[in-house]
Amino acid sequence: MTNVRAASFLTLRHAQGIALGLLAALATFLVLYATPQGLSLSDDSIAYIAGARSILSGNGYREAWLASNQPGTHLPPGFSSMLALIGLSGLDPLRGTRFINSLLFGANTFLLGLVGWRMTRSQIAGVLLALLFVFNASMFRVHTAAMSEPLYIFFCLAAFLTFSNYFGMQELAPASDSKLSDSRILLILTGILTAFAYLTRYAGLALLATFLATLILLHDTWKKRITSAAIFLAGFIPFALAWSIRNKLVADSATNRALIYHPLTTENIETGIRNFSLFLVPLETWRRALIKIPNLFVIILVMIALVLLVWIMSKGLKKLIQPSTQRPEILSFTNALYIFAYLASIISSMLLFDASTKFKLRIVSPIYVGLLIMLVLFGYWLWQKRAIYWWALTAVIAIFILTLSVYDMSDVVKQLRKGGQGYASFQWFDSQAMQFLRELPEGIRIYSNQVAPVYLYTGRPGYVLPDLVDPVTSLPRGNYEEGVAAVQSDVLLGNAVLALFKFGSESEDVQSIYINLSDGLYLAHDTRGDKIYTAYP
Repeated sequence: MTNVRAASFLTLRHAQGIALGLLAALATFLVLYATPQGLSLSDDSIAYIAGARSILSGNGYREAWLASNQPGTHLPPGFSSMLALIGLSGLDPLRGTRFINSLLFGANTFLLGLVGWRMTRSQIAGVLLALLFVFNASMFRVHTAAMSEPLYIFFCLAAFLTFSNYFGMQELAPASDSKLSDSRILLILTGILTAFAYLTRYAGLALLATFLATLILLHDTWKKRITSAAIFLAGFIPFALAWSIRNKLVADSATNRALIYHPLTTENIETGIRNFSLFLVPLETWRRALIKIPNLFVIILVMIALVLLVWIMSKGLKKLIQPSTQRPEILSFTNALYIFAYLASIISSMLLFDASTKFKLRIVSPIYVGLLIMLVLFGYWLWQKRAIYWWALTAVIAIFILTLSVYDMSDVVKQLRKGGQGYASFQWFDSQAMQFLRELPEGIRIYSNQVAPVYLYTGRPGYVLPDLVDPVTSLPRGNYEEGVAAVQSDVLLGNAVLALFKFGSESEDVQSIYINLSDGLYLAHDTRGDKIYTAYP
């Protein structure tokens, strides 16, 4: 009988592995199918691509898209390093982004399936979590943009799994010295993966805080708490410290951030609520109707946060105060704790370090992953009640969510296949203004309000324009008039051109800067609101 049960268990594990493998393959295919013209491109995308090209050229991680070509510090090097690694095969980093992120969508699907299974010990729950991830339009959009979030999510999920395995080994450690040694290796590996997440996005510090807090809350004695924290940090610190020292040496700044307070804007908060509504209600017609209800999504968001916070506090503090009580399930606990740690991380960044950070989809996407995990845990909790009406309710909810997700996903795929997104759009690669810039003689400098696409489509690094306000600190810039005069002088001497894209579509303040810069210059090219100014012929 024991052999029969063992064989049955292995068969189920094998079937689950096949199911997750097929879903991972489907996820990879969907990204490739939806992006025939490449991934969506933004300013940061170009920065990552240029950084990878700089690494491949042997110049190190630098801001090659800017004429200053300074060492890169503002964006961590993880994603660019991965692009450079793929680039060793001869694939240009621009194309490499599509290859990497498609594989990452598949890999993250597989890892989430493992998280769901290990969290609940239910193969169905693991497959359901993977399905919810694959057909979630918000998560799909994150993976169809040439950004670092998919790689960051991969390292986070891998770290969660190794951390869970560490606690599993700890339960067996008293009976075996080898198990104790294996658990320490897993904890060091968790620290390394956390460091990789940090080197992909600085928000990885939230993952560091999550694991340290969990070690303190869930271990039985202070000796275990301190020892385990030290072992974990031994895996994290070398990588993070090496990056900080490098930045201090080459740029006199650990992360190119300054501690300056700037409050959250109403516009930023509204952006976050809108993105949350898109994640919560996949059907656009329903979402538009529901968002008209005053503060509906704010109330839902607060309710979810309160439920998770009460659950974390009850589980964590109970274990801390009464160490003999049962330890909570590690994956669900750390994911719920991480949601708050990550949210605190990005809010503190917005308030104190970088005013340009907004509640955009890519920024909040790691929170969505955690919410999907907790949703499946809630469904499993309902299923465990072992009453027919609870089973029926769980099944109806799961089918309803999946149906809406698949419907929304099909629309997103169709939309993406129509053409490139962001700077990958035909409006940029077919731009007559770009063609004009490509034909300029070598050595002519290009000042532009769109330096990233200028680099992408001309192969020339650009010069940023003087500005009244620093977008990172929200503080006034100095020497604005001198900067304007320097640009105009450089253009009038025939050493440079001024390229202003989407002229007339910006805010009044920004438009006034463009008018000041172009005053007295010769308009040599004007198509579709793209204006290029040169010296007089």
